[in-house]
Amino acid sequence: MTGPAPTRRSGRWIERWDPEDEAFWRATGERIARRNLWFSVLSEHIGFSVWTLWSVLVLFMGPEYGLTPADKFLLTSVVTLVGAVVRVPYTFAVAVFGGRNWTIISASLLLIPTVAAFVVMEPGTSYSAFLLVGLLAGIGGGNFASSMTNINAFFPLRKKGWALGLNAGGGNIGVPVIQLVALAIIGASGGPRVLLGIYIPLIVVAAVLAALFMDNLASVRNDTGAARDAARDPHTWIMSVLYIGTFGSFIGYSFAFGQVLTNGFGRTPLQAAYLTFIGPLLGSLVRPLGGRLADRYGGARITLWNYVGMAAATAVLVVASVQKSLPLFVSVFVVLFVLSGLGNGSTFKMIPGIFQAKALAEGLEGEAAVAHARRLSGASMGLIGAVGALGGVGINLAFRQSFLSYGSGTGAFVAFLAYYGVCFVVTWAVYLRRTAARVPATTTASEAEARLSYAEV
Repeated sequence: MTGPAPTRRSGRWIERWDPEDEAFWRATGERIARRNLWFSVLSEHIGFSVWTLWSVLVLFMGPEYGLTPADKFLLTSVVTLVGAVVRVPYTFAVAVFGGRNWTIISASLLLIPTVAAFVVMEPGTSYSAFLLVGLLAGIGGGNFASSMTNINAFFPLRKKGWALGLNAGGGNIGVPVIQLVALAIIGASGGPRVLLGIYIPLIVVAAVLAALFMDNLASVRNDTGAARDAARDPHTWIMSVLYIGTFGSFIGYSFAFGQVLTNGFGRTPLQAAYLTFIGPLLGSLVRPLGGRLADRYGGARITLWNYVGMAAATAVLVVASVQKSLPLFVSVFVVLFVLSGLGNGSTFKMIPGIFQAKALAEGLEGEAAVAHARRLSGASMGLIGAVGALGGVGINLAFRQSFLSYGSGTGAFVAFLAYYGVCFVVTWAVYLRRTAARVPATTTASEAEARLSYAEV
């Protein structure tokens, strides 16, 4: 027996969507969900490239631009900050406009910062103009939040780790791809406007393909109460702390890696460009693996041991930074990127699982529990994604202060090491520590079971 096909209305809206129904999923749901996933990945990929545009544009900005290393770190911090802030409204735009419709709009908006950068990117432009255009580029960071919220609604809970990891990983690859393109252009003695000229038509292509092949889900309706409820739930903010450690590291290091190599190890822009793309590339590729491992073993367990690895790698980076050992520094930094990618996948897999467990603990069953979990997890993803991206701001500001105070990034790495230790403790204490022995006598069996089930999320 197969489930009925989803009913539609004009404008590529799907009225009925029930991915938890196995028959429906096999008959039509999986095919539609996968199609939307691929074109969501494309749009998010371009969004990440535009967001991290200035991480490579600063490599083109030699002495003739008159900017200090501190100026460049501040510029990339501003871009990261805007990308974090706009993730909140982008999350709820999906419910207002529809996933397909908002993907078209958000992709088209990327033309504004790209064309603006094309206009101002030349020596003699004021620093304030660069900061303003950098602010515009931040909107590329919002595409992640709307894309993840949209794709979260398409897939059943048992597939969310893989789907969200693939969606996010495909978007994250926009970071190393634009760095690779910049490397080729710098190697060919081309200028920054060549890079921008390549991306302007790609933005148009992404918007057109979203219009042709994506769908809106009528079941994802505007619900301002979901945002309020998600903001009141302590797990939203606990997961935000953990996501700062994983995604904040990924995006912060992506912006800062090239500058650390040029300022801390005396590499030329071309020499730095040969190295900067490797870490973000591998970190993006393993994000779906992090989600897949979380599907199998539990996101909390993967996240916990991932923070052990990130702390160990950062400790080695402190040694490499003090000794000025470039081979050790680069190799371990790449390992840190990989671990941040794994952690990105495992932490985001935890979010729908946590709210599903809470729904069951509150006595909801079947579709009611699924709908409740989907409602809160979709809303919380935007908030968690926004706060997590703020970690990238902190990383760039930490590097800026470390270079101003000590002339190297060593002080920043010590701070990052301490933060990963905090994340390890939080993950263990909230999601893995067995608390059944201290559960009050009035606690129901379902509530007690929900407390223990967080290890499986």
